[in-house]
Amino acid sequence: MPDFGDNGDFWLFGYGSLIWKPPPHYDQRVPGYIEGYVRRFWQASEDHRGTPEAPGRVVTLIDRAHWETLVDHHDSLPTEKVWGAAYHIPAPKVPEVRAYLDIREINGYSIQYTPFHPASNQPNATKSHPEPIKCLVYIGLPSNPQFLGPQDPQELAAHILKSRGPSGENKEYLYMLETALLDLSAESEDRHISDLASRCRKLEVSESKGPSRSEVLGQLEVESGLHKVGSTEEQEEVEK
Repeated sequence: MPDFGDNGDFWLFGYGSLIWKPPPHYDQRVPGYIEGYVRRFWQASEDHRGTPEAPGRVVTLIDRAHWETLVDHHDSLPTEKVWGAAYHIPAPKVPEVRAYLDIREINGYSIQYTPFHPASNQPNATKSHPEPIKCLVYIGLPSNPQFLGPQDPQELAAHILKSRGPSGENKEYLYMLETALLDLSAESEDRHISDLASRCRKLEVSESKGPSRSEVLGQLEVESGLHKVGSTEEQEEVEK
């Protein structure tokens, strides 16, 4: 739709980093949701939260009908709504913002259009937008080379925790997305995002504690070929 927004109605829907890092020149930001999609951390990131040699992970949207044909390893079923924020761009700034977004979303994302429903708790939401707003949205379709498909959630969390790119640590993207979603509405939590964030935090705590004493002794045994000492032998050695 090359003429989309030509009448001063250019709206953009953000469901990932756009929620907390909005595009330039917007004059309205409206929390709300779209339907018919599932948000998942199934898109590789070589340009922001990872590198070509070690891609990070970011979110994309999967058509719900297609998602239902896949084996998703996450326990919780997604809600019918994908929450995010819609931004209105004034007509004189549309070409500049479109160029900015095309660069920002170049790594595997394609332009789609979808109806957006403003949150009911927004001031004058029904009066200002009685009908759904047609929004432009960038989606990493399953046909793009960066789409990874279903992944084990624990392995995914560990990968996010170790990844980083020009825009910063991959875990920062995850944690900021979780916080941004919770700030949108009382019902905007995404259990997929919250579950991954919880797994990452637990892994961080585990790694900060370091290996246990028994693990260290076991590793020394493997590396040196020494036999594992018992508590009595250990005490005798200390006394010597």
